[in-house]
Amino acid sequence: MAVNFTTPQKHGTLSPLAALFKFLAIFLGLVLLMFYISLQENAHFYQNSDLLANFTQRWSASIPIAKTPTNISHIVFGIAGSMNTWQQKTSYVKSWWRPNVTRGYLFLDREPTMDFLPWSSSYPPFRVNEDFTKLSSYKNIEWSDHVRIVRSVLEIFKEGDEDVRWYVMADDDTIVFVDNLVEVLAKYDHTKYMYIGASSECIISNFYFSFDMAFGGGGYALSYPLAAALIKIFDKCIQRYIHILYSDFMLYFCLSDLGVSLTQQKGFHQIDLVGDISGLLSAHPQVPLVSLHHLDTIDPIFPFKNRSESINHLMKASKADHSRLLQQTICYHRPSKWSFSVSWGYSVHIYENIFPRSYLRTPIETFRPWKDVSPPLYMFNTRPWPPKDPSCEAPHVFYFDSIEKKEGDQIVTTYVRAFPRDSASCSSSGSLSADPITKIQVFSSPATKRMEGVEIDCCSVLHEAGMDTTKVIYRKCMKDEIMS
Repeated sequence: MAVNFTTPQKHGTLSPLAALFKFLAIFLGLVLLMFYISLQENAHFYQNSDLLANFTQRWSASIPIAKTPTNISHIVFGIAGSMNTWQQKTSYVKSWWRPNVTRGYLFLDREPTMDFLPWSSSYPPFRVNEDFTKLSSYKNIEWSDHVRIVRSVLEIFKEGDEDVRWYVMADDDTIVFVDNLVEVLAKYDHTKYMYIGASSECIISNFYFSFDMAFGGGGYALSYPLAAALIKIFDKCIQRYIHILYSDFMLYFCLSDLGVSLTQQKGFHQIDLVGDISGLLSAHPQVPLVSLHHLDTIDPIFPFKNRSESINHLMKASKADHSRLLQQTICYHRPSKWSFSVSWGYSVHIYENIFPRSYLRTPIETFRPWKDVSPPLYMFNTRPWPPKDPSCEAPHVFYFDSIEKKEGDQIVTTYVRAFPRDSASCSSSGSLSADPITKIQVFSSPATKRMEGVEIDCCSVLHEAGMDTTKVIYRKCMKDEIMS
């Protein structure tokens, strides 16, 4: 039978509902009393402000915060430079710096000479690093230049720029591919402690320093919260590691002491290599190209151009389709038994043989490590150069020459042969000779944001016997095509 809660009860007895309310009131009172006693006993541990902060932190953490995508305005660059070498580095910085778009500062060791005044708007605004030797805590510093460079992190934070999500530090001979950098940083949570960069290409460099350190020449990114935490302890930390020779190594120790580990991001390139790095650039990892460093220690990346001209030439392709720059696409012309490897905006290789993608994606060792050591040399696999069988394993190499935009957003990049291959045809494979080809045209549409590690392009090769020009048409992959 249902209980009628409106029926009066006998005097001195409670209805079931009233009894329940009385029990809950007593129980709640006991809980509040215990909580109050606990607060009194732990008063020396918790202040009111601590409790409020803890409550606010927990409350705010439970509320989803609307985030706008990271864009170029959220990044502030810190560029380490020297007045002694600035004349040689200006062309590198000008190749990627965008006046009134990119934000940041060039940190110099002293005031610019009259040759550079008035200061060009094509350069980042300059700042002269603080004379830290006047501070009582910095006396008799042996490696003062490295301390000056690492303290630029503190000085750039003190500039007080608004709406900063990332501080990106690099050298004045570092080339930054800004749009790709923005896309890379956008995938990370800038509200957390983030330290993003890459190791050196050479095992010996990582062995000397650390396999978990971001090499400063290739550049690294610090999230705003991490930079804010770092500067509070930075000078004390630098003093602790004042014996450390290099600035990026010193920074690594300080960040480690904060409990922060490196997030490895391929695409930042220290380039601890010498000689011809075309073998690396022609088989770039399937990640956005973010930076190139040490351009003065390598050959110009394009034949018949100097270093500055080469970088500006590569930037022409980057401006047309930055996401696809250096991204490798592989396809075949089976009637001729040819393999094509396209490093978009840089080079095309034709092999007179059908090779699997796993082989073509392995860089050719056209370069050497900066220091002569015994193998293993690199943090990646390589193919030997020169190869054992040049007629079948050495590619015909064509370099990026020009770019043209056509109707319908189609982009045509043209690649020309710089040198003859100087090798016999690969008769063992039964392929045709590619010697008559002097030019390759690649047709593509602007790339959407590319997924790292995934080849999203396939291509078709249009070639007729006797023609000196071959066309490569980018297209969507058919089902299971990339597995064939």
